[in-house]
This record gives sequence, structure tokens and C-alpha cells, in this order.
Amino acid sequence: MKLPILKCHGSGNDFILINEYEGILFSEEQRVSLSKFLCDRKGVLGADGILFFQNSEKANGKMRMFNPDGSEASMCGNGLRCLGRFACEQLATDSVLIETLKGLSQVVKDNDIYKGIETYQAELNTISLNTSDIPIVYNEQSLIDKPLPLLSTHNTFTAVSMPNPHIVSIVDNISDAELEPIGKKSNQLKALFPEGVNVNFCKIVDNSSIYVRTYERGVGLTNSCGSGMSASSLVSCLLGHFPFGTVINVYNQGGLVRCQPTVNHQHKYSVFLSGNATFIFSSTITFEFPSFSHFTQYFGKVFVGEIQDYGKIVNCETQ
Repeated sequence: MKLPILKCHGSGNDFILINEYEGILFSEEQRVSLSKFLCDRKGVLGADGILFFQNSEKANGKMRMFNPDGSEASMCGNGLRCLGRFACEQLATDSVLIETLKGLSQVVKDNDIYKGIETYQAELNTISLNTSDIPIVYNEQSLIDKPLPLLSTHNTFTAVSMPNPHIVSIVDNISDAELEPIGKKSNQLKALFPEGVNVNFCKIVDNSSIYVRTYERGVGLTNSCGSGMSASSLVSCLLGHFPFGTVINVYNQGGLVRCQPTVNHQHKYSVFLSGNATFIFSSTITFEFPSFSHFTQYFGKVFVGEIQDYGKIVNCETQ
């Protein structure tokens, strides 16, 4: 099989984008095996996931995102921005409506988050605090700033569906040595989180900024997680650290995004997530299913300028 691909990233969260807009290329079984093979960091490419761009009867296009373990994610904020940019360029527009597994999201070209960086804003609007939507096995309708003794003896957590499941803990200091075992354990406790969960540690930096670190189900510790950063900004407002409607700078290991959580009079939540959608390289790969034998890769274009421009924001944030 001969397949054009695009490698891209949002806040250091990197993806392989495959264009199926003109026609479906893969069966569901092939998507799983393709994700496991191509996303393997010890393999030929490596990525945090695969984005499939498809046609849609409800919107301008459809996003399906698969994790390195072959599981499908219902939402990926960083991936949505990358796919949104690709769709805008393919359709020659600055705004697209993208169908995801659980709803519709608008993606629009935004003002540069940093000089020279392609920036897009995605609206995450399929949000719920109901524990049955997350889902979490809990004796109340919501879990807001409460302890989960099975995970931690001192942290409190807030659970939110973005619509993928998240728990957020506001902490004084972020430690991978603490986050990683909690993340692993939370995804092993099917009696508590039957579909697994993304775990976020969030530190309030100042009156306009937070720092977020995420253990992502199906992935592990990531440079960033768009829906996790959005969930953390929402919880920061929910717990009174910021007013709703505030534009919050969200720092992460991969750089910076901006989140604006909102709520209306019917208690419907949205988060406007704005950040980079950077293209890394395009190439063509050839292989044979199911063994991926005779794999070869032919590079097309390396987006050197975009890579260097994004490097400036990462260097700036680490100084």
C-alpha cells in the first residue's frame, strides 16, 4: 500500500495525519494495527496518535483520532487544531466545522500565539460534570474538589467529561514521580473508571496563568494534552481561581496555549482552546498489511521554518 502522511503537532503533542476525505482507506481493524505500528516510539515513525480526516454529512469534515495502543479517543484538542488547519487549507477557508466522535466543534484561524506560528482556535463544547457521562463510579452526581483515597491520600480531584474523561487536581507543585503512578493506577481501577481516565495536575502560576501536566490514557505522560489543558482551565474557574470568560495562559512541556472557559445561564460549559498547529514534514510510506512488511518512507517536504518558529516559543518559555 502507498500512503501519503503528514506529521504535525500541537503544543508538542505530535500526530500522523492521514487524509481519507476523498474515500475511506482502512477497516476498523486496520486502524488499530496501523496506530500501534506507526505510533510506536521505538518503531519507524512514532507519534502520540493518528488523525484520520474524513468527509462528513454533518460538517465540513470529520476527525477520528487513535492512540498508540489502538484505542480511539472521543476528543483531542491539540489534534483538532492540527486537523482543523489541514481542513482549512484543503477547503480554502479560515473556518471549518469538524465532526468528532461525540459532537461538532468549530475550528478557526486565530491571531498568532507567537510571531510566525500558525495558530488555530478550537471550541470544545461537549462538556459535562455529570459522573455518569465521564464515566466514574461515584455515589454523587458530580465530583468537584473531592478526595479519591484509592488514588491519593492528600490530593483532591474534579471530574469532567470533555467529552473524553478527565480528572484534575490543583497542586502546589507538579511532580512526574507522583503523577505517573496515579495515572497508571487510575487506568487499572476499572471499578472506579470503567473506561479509563486522563489525569491532570494543574498549578496556579499567577492571576492569568496555569501550568498543566497530563497522564493520558492509552499514551502515558505527554508533552501536552489539549483536552486536559482545557479541562484544567475549566476546573480552575469552577473552583474560583479565575472568573469564567478569562483568557488563561496554559503552560506545558510542549509550550503554550490559551484557554477561555465560558458558562451560560443554563450551566452549559465551553472552552475555546487556541494554540499552534504546526506541520513538521510530509512523506509517503509504503507497506503491506497485516505484517507491515516491505515498509519504506519517502520524504516530501520538511517544514523547517515552522519547526524553527515553534522552537522560539519553547525556548522563550524555558528561559
